[in-house]
Amino acid sequence: MTDWTREFPFELRVCRWAEHEWPPGEASLQPDQCVIVGRQLGTRERRWDTVVAICDAEALRTRAVFGERALDRNLLRVVRNAPFDFEWYRDALELWTTDWRYVREAVKDAADRDLIETRRRNNRIELRRRWEYPDWLEALIAIENKPDLDRSAADALADQMQRDVAFGLADEAWVATLKTGESAEPGLLADMPVEAGVLAVDPEAGDADVLWHPRSLAVEAPGTRIVDRPTGSEYDQSAAEFEYVDAEWKALARLAIAERLYERGWRSYVDSMQPDCRHFELETVGEDGTAALQPHCAAKQTCPTSWECSGRCSEYEPEPPAWRSKGWPIEGGPGKGLRSVLEARRARKRPK
Repeated sequence: MTDWTREFPFELRVCRWAEHEWPPGEASLQPDQCVIVGRQLGTRERRWDTVVAICDAEALRTRAVFGERALDRNLLRVVRNAPFDFEWYRDALELWTTDWRYVREAVKDAADRDLIETRRRNNRIELRRRWEYPDWLEALIAIENKPDLDRSAADALADQMQRDVAFGLADEAWVATLKTGESAEPGLLADMPVEAGVLAVDPEAGDADVLWHPRSLAVEAPGTRIVDRPTGSEYDQSAAEFEYVDAEWKALARLAIAERLYERGWRSYVDSMQPDCRHFELETVGEDGTAALQPHCAAKQTCPTSWECSGRCSEYEPEPPAWRSKGWPIEGGPGKGLRSVLEARRARKRPK
């Protein structure tokens, strides 16, 4: 029996629900839209639990020509600004106000991945685009998962949500909590900013109710990054510190987050676990129609986190070599088979 008050299994169920049911409530996607879902994504200062990207389906298929690996900010600058005809890279990327050594390195990386074409002419590196990078991202939705919203967790989360709203990097900010069945759900009573939406999630049934609808955030306007704020106690009367972030930086950051989401999806948890342990399993949770796979440790009878499922675990035992010849591929055992199952499901969510 899964303990849904633990954030990791709850987070996986939220991802599974969002993948099939977004948007929540009575809203629906347009016929030419689709969603892809990732987890633990964001910027260096802020990482979101669940991220939903609403995409233009045709443009997303076009994005596939650039490969399954994510394009970081530097590669995005190169492929989006590369000219149709060969041009010296300094002229083509003159708006990129970064040290030219890093620009040249990014151009080389892009060429090594066949994202652009390059040639050397008159001792200069020239480049041109192979394909036009499509405008595939339409909206970015951030969800913070807090199944057990006690007072201390709610206070900390409220501060995080206020920062998200002020920054405006995501189009919408949501809080997902565990549905309790009470007449007034705790998530609705928590002191959250009114711009943030609230979801009450039933992990077993695989559904969610909207307790509070969010407001659309100003993603195309400059954002406000709260650097420091007073605690409000009589011992801290300092002034709040903040800085503005321009809209161009936000736009590139949003696209870089979406690129990592495109590569990883939400099933990438297995990449930081030990599926080759003899105790590692994938179990099916949820009811028919909403069932999903999640990791399970047979030794501890729990859904382990990446920290728990590691080489430092006292119960860790590599799978016996004999397992690799009992119906599994010669080059791997059950652990590799489980990994391939998750990778196949992740790949199906990226239209080709």
